[in-house]
Amino acid sequence: MEIVARASITFFLMLLLTRGLKKRSLADMAPFEMILLVTLGDIVQQGVTQEDYSLTGSMLAISSFAFWITVLTYASWRWKPVARAVDGVPLVIVQRGQPIESALAAERMPIEEVLEAARQEGIDDLGKVEVAVLEPSGRISFIRS
Repeated sequence: MEIVARASITFFLMLLLTRGLKKRSLADMAPFEMILLVTLGDIVQQGVTQEDYSLTGSMLAISSFAFWITVLTYASWRWKPVARAVDGVPLVIVQRGQPIESALAAERMPIEEVLEAARQEGIDDLGKVEVAVLEPSGRISFIRS
């Protein structure tokens, strides 16, 4: 039962951690950030299972994570406030060609990242953008004027 409790606590800590890290897509992560994520997985495993290397311990930990994922998926589908808390909400970062500095600051996103994403969409000037939205996934959607 201790493994179930450890896995549950770790699951919610990881959820809080990832929600606190702001929106960032996996493709935009630097190599060092990717290494940290892989290392984090090993640290989490050690914290959840401690010295228990048994198949039962592993199955309990995996089942606990799967249970909480299922519960949060259902709750997100059923109740909008839960979905906003778990998945996040889209955020307008450019409106009528002008970056919204407060939104960029809140997400700790430099304007250079917005300009890079615009270039990848074939937009050479933010003046051509009616609205740019930072999606919960970390991707930026552009609507041209």
